[in-house]
Amino acid sequence: MKVRDVDIGPVTLCISEAGAGRHPLMLLHGFTGAKEDFTDWLDGFAAEGWHAVAPDHRGHGASGAPREEDAYSLEVLAEDVIALADTLEWSRFSLLGHSMGGMVAQHVALAAPERLTALVLMDTGHGPVEGIDPELATLAVEIARTQGIDALADIMASHQSPLSTPADQRLRAERPEYVEFGERKFRACGSAMYAAMVPHMLGQPDRLDRLRSLDVPTLVVVGGQDRPFLGPSHRLAEAIGGCRLVELPDAGHSPQFEAPEAWWEAVSSFLDEVRAGRAHDRAVG
Repeated sequence: MKVRDVDIGPVTLCISEAGAGRHPLMLLHGFTGAKEDFTDWLDGFAAEGWHAVAPDHRGHGASGAPREEDAYSLEVLAEDVIALADTLEWSRFSLLGHSMGGMVAQHVALAAPERLTALVLMDTGHGPVEGIDPELATLAVEIARTQGIDALADIMASHQSPLSTPADQRLRAERPEYVEFGERKFRACGSAMYAAMVPHMLGQPDRLDRLRSLDVPTLVVVGGQDRPFLGPSHRLAEAIGGCRLVELPDAGHSPQFEAPEAWWEAVSSFLDEVRAGRAHDRAVG
């Protein structure tokens, strides 16, 4: 695996990649995440025959972070994905998106379905994010704007995440470094990105009706404990024709860490079927 910067025009994206020259696969992290959410699996995907690329979204990790809030939206992040694929000279590629990354992936699929060979939507939604207190969200945005992301991280360190689950708590107890990992990713985010994306995701239009016309082999994966995204995941699977749904009972919002073996089996087997041309046999269940 290697890490490099890729200039896509408006910004420079930092990517991790493995398996160059093979079947293209892009993996998109979620809000306040980073490419490291998938780097542990890039060599495994490469061994399966993929050119696996995990970028930091703009405003995250080591990628460029414009200071203007209007430089951020799901649509803009989707444009970055397509621009990155163009720069990598990928005419078609498979795309996995986690949480916010799954929302970005939906925008890519709706804007350029002909570019996608497969779509994996992981612990994500199709409209306004559920289960978030709007008053607390507004307060967090104000702190990010006026005091910066480090001040917000200091405050949030003593509060439990609304996405916390028994699986997440177990992982934090077993691996103290996982807690530090999450904090590092959060502090690497741009304040303008945070302030822009929180209200954007809470107020985004619902895409479910538009997704009903999507004709791309699709897998929806969701942790069985991820209550804010269970309902949306089931609705996505029902709306997208021929979509396969996999619910991982021992996982919460980040199944690649909380149930890695089950997550790997679900995702890698689906992608292998797509590459082998067997995806038309998939079914919801």
